[in-house]
Order: sequence, then C-alpha cells, then structure tokens
Amino acid sequence: MAWNAKIFAGFLLEGNEDAAWEAAMNAIHSYNNRTQLFEELITKAMQHIGELWETDQISVADEHLATSTCEYILARFQHELKHTQTIKQLREKKAMFMCLENEQHDIGLKMVSQVFEEYGWKTRLLGANLPLEDALKAAEKWQPSIIGLSFSIWYHAELLSTYIHALEKLSHKPIVMVGGRLLANYDFTAYCSENTKLFPTLTELHSWLLNHSSQGV
Repeated sequence: MAWNAKIFAGFLLEGNEDAAWEAAMNAIHSYNNRTQLFEELITKAMQHIGELWETDQISVADEHLATSTCEYILARFQHELKHTQTIKQLREKKAMFMCLENEQHDIGLKMVSQVFEEYGWKTRLLGANLPLEDALKAAEKWQPSIIGLSFSIWYHAELLSTYIHALEKLSHKPIVMVGGRLLANYDFTAYCSENTKLFPTLTELHSWLLNHSSQGV
C-alpha cells in the first residue's frame, strides 16, 4: 500500500477531519482524476482499517470513528463537486445505488455515486441494508437506467442473485451493476445474468462511464 494511504488511514482512525481533508487535497494532485483518488487513497485506507479490525488491532469503536470520518470527507467532496464544477446533467441518465439487505457498509456506494455524478448522471443513493421489496418499489417509481448493488459478504451470493433477477425483470429494463471488495478475488458470474455488469474496481467503472455517458446505455 502507498505510504500516504496508511497515513490517511491514521487520520481517519484519529477522527481528525481537518488532517484527513488536507491529506486528500494534497494527494489529489498526484492522481489523474477523482476516481483514482477514491481507489488509491480512500479505498486502500479503508481496506487497511478493515484488516486492522479483523486482526483485533483496533476496536469496533475505532472502526466506526474511521468510517464516520471517511463519510465526512466524501460528503465534503460531494459539496465541492456540486459547487465548484459545472456539470451538464444528461437527459434521462439516472442511476440508483443500494446495499443488499443486511449489508451495512455503503462507503463504496457513495464513491460510485459521486463518480456517476461527475459524468452528469442524476443519482439516488438509497444506502445500506435495503430490503428487496423497497428496492423494487423505489426503482419502479424513479425508473433509473442503472441500478448499482453493493455486495461484500460472500454468503449473500444467493441473495445477490435474487436481487439481480428481480430488478432486471422490471418493465423499464434497467442494467444492474454489482460492485464490492469480493469481486476482485472471486467469480460471481454464476449468480448473475448475461446482462449484469460486474465492476471489481472503480477504475473499470470509470472506463465504462467514458463510453456510456455521452451515448445510450
């Protein structure tokens, strides 16, 4: 891991919002775009924090403090995106994001939502632990072109399949995208349809958006 990601993780664990923001602003000049910053700094820092928690080097309280501090940084990025950049929203380009039921971590979704917004998409972030019934109602009402699912617990694979197939059957035929830390190491295509898009990294999503934000999905 890059040394600055570990330093950034330290600021998150301290709950030091100002230092974390300054580190992010200093780091952004080293990357080509916001996506790379999210992947190389924030994602790696949170993965490091997760490893510390899994090996009992930090407490649950420490992990929660780091998460809330990271959420502050992402909210500040969101503010900067909306108030300092002129973004032309794409007509009828809508994307909705959610975690499966009993999936509690939605930081990745928040980064994905911001990346979509940077490309002019209208987004709705429905957050963690969303039951399928509520997901279907929300999607039917708003009719997004894209529905993004966050999946990070391996024994939820069957549940993932249930969500995918139910959402893909909606009358407006949305494309279902799946992301999460497990996708980089395991093959979940058996739980998906041939139309489902799997994105193990933000970089791969970024490449897809380059090709699909100025033309039909």
